[in-house]
Amino acid sequence: MTKNILILYNIRSVENVGAIFRTADAVGVNKIYLIGYTPAPLDRFGRKRKDLTKSALGAEEFVKWQAQKLILPLLMRLKNEKFQIIGIEQDKNSVNYKKVKLKNKNVFILGAEVAGIPHGILEKCDVIAEIPMQGKKKSLNVSVSAGVVLFGLLVGK
Repeated sequence: MTKNILILYNIRSVENVGAIFRTADAVGVNKIYLIGYTPAPLDRFGRKRKDLTKSALGAEEFVKWQAQKLILPLLMRLKNEKFQIIGIEQDKNSVNYKKVKLKNKNVFILGAEVAGIPHGILEKCDVIAEIPMQGKKKSLNVSVSAGVVLFGLLVGK
């Protein structure tokens, strides 16, 4: 069985995280790791976050998730479990996301809204995939990027 995991690294916007949960549910992602300061569906007191639930529309109830502070130990564990690590980022070493060959076990990393995925984490990726841009802005919102790549790779094939 194919297994697909998302890592959300230091995404600040609660609305973006909720929208990504909704997309993850729609494409069948198995689990989401919320790393660093990425907001979780529950606040520090264990209460549901209404702002996240509003954009997730309840998808946070169906997609498994786990919050943790550090990404590198997680990446090392997933690599040892034979996951392919795919960073979604514009980079000199990136390829068009449509050319990515998925394996039975894949991890997709999405980074902070402004800074993206730090270079040290990109170095740990097996593949860096980007969405080709034609406009002047040369970027998309992180939740939109998640939708484009996840639907393109997991549903569109």
